[in-house]
Amino acid sequence: MVQEVVLILGGNLGDREQLIREAKQMLVSKALIKGESSIFSTEAWGGKAEGDFLNQVLLVSTEEVPLKFLSFLQTIERDLGREREVTWGDRTMDIDILYWEDQEIQVPNLIIPHPHLHKRRFVLAPLAELLPDWVHPKLNKNSLELLEACEDESKVKKWKNKAAF
Repeated sequence: MVQEVVLILGGNLGDREQLIREAKQMLVSKALIKGESSIFSTEAWGGKAEGDFLNQVLLVSTEEVPLKFLSFLQTIERDLGREREVTWGDRTMDIDILYWEDQEIQVPNLIIPHPHLHKRRFVLAPLAELLPDWVHPKLNKNSLELLEACEDESKVKKWKNKAAF
């Protein structure tokens, strides 16, 4: 069964824009990209990374099940040079699952909706651009409402307008 999944991808090391392109090229082996936000330049979040990130939200469809898809995403991260040494540290590529349809999933290594998405401006700005009316199944607010209520004051600005995949 095909399901819609919302992802955020990005990083702050290497050729950030090229790495986003490469991640999207790798994604298409198991997912169809149905929509993408602009790429945003964002301040590091969590206090451990240095240097601005580039982030982009994607709407994809896939026939994979959540844990198998997560494993696939982690393989993409590793293939693009991701090393998991410091939580919220510098990285070449990070891909998080924000939503899986309107499901709530809580198993070891995977919580959906992403437990921090409503606290992070770098997630909410591109999410609100791409899917302004998508409703968070636990908080019952859409992306625009979550962005308006977000207390995170990190700088987030468009890097480039929507780039065709």
